Order: sequence, then C-alpha cells, then structure tokens
Amino acid sequence: MSYDFLETIKENEGVIFKLVRIYADQYDDQKDLYQEIIYQLWKSFHSFQGNSKISTWIYKVALNTSLAHINLKKKHSKTISLQDIRLQFEENIDTQLEDKIIEMYQHIKQLNEIDKAIVFLFLEDKSYEEIADIMGFTITNIGTRLNRIKSKLKNQIAK
Repeated sequence: MSYDFLETIKENEGVIFKLVRIYADQYDDQKDLYQEIIYQLWKSFHSFQGNSKISTWIYKVALNTSLAHINLKKKHSKTISLQDIRLQFEENIDTQLEDKIIEMYQHIKQLNEIDKAIVFLFLEDKSYEEIADIMGFTITNIGTRLNRIKSKLKNQIAK
C-alpha cells in the first residue's frame, strides 16, 4: 500500500496538534515539538510496513517523540512553566465549554506522561485494543489504567 506523506500528515494533523498541546505548554515549545514529530515521521515514513493502520503508526511515532522531547526538556531545564494554552475558537463558541476544555487540559497535564498518552488516545475514541497496541500494554492493563485515571481526574476536578 502506497501512502503520500503530505496527504497522510494532513489527514492526521488534528491528532498531532492535540498531542502537542498535551505535552508542550508554551507556544514555542509546541511549535518545536510539532516540527520534531513531523521530522520523525518523515524520517521513518519509508519504514512503515502496513502491519497496522497508518494512524496507529503515527500515534506511536508522535507519542514516542513527545516523551523523548519531555525527557530532553527535563534534562536541560529545572522548571517547566505552565501557562494556560487556549484553543483558537470561532467567536461564537460557548465560553463555558471553552472554560471546561481548558480546565480538562489543565488536569490532564498533571498526570504522568504515560497516563497523559492513554487519556489522549481514549479521548481520540481509540479502542482499548488500539490503545494497548500503541502503548505496548495488554488490553486488561489499559482498562485498569483508564479506570484509575478517570477516578483520579474526577477527584482533581471535584476539589
């Protein structure tokens, strides 16, 4: 099966942007991470063998790149500034909904890196099987982790 790189990126750029938003706080960091993900996808695009869906492969590369980016950032920086990152909405968007989305992202950012990735994939409507495949865990482990994450987020939001 032959894939066109630019077309594939265009079809999946929304997912990449969301992932970048979860793993990078500041705008410049988001741009850097997005570029690094695209670079890593380009560099390894020829090696995609079609053993999984192309979107699953993109998730794996993007998540691994994001985690590597976080680890590199931690090595070179003692503190990471957390700023409110706001999505660009149309003017007629419900401000209460926007506030809830911002609050949700703030709580997700407090999770550890693996839990962030699992929640992200869950929010992208990936099945437990797909999440397990991408993350390298069993389906049962994903179910257990998601239940714990949901409980943790509910407790954080209730405070």
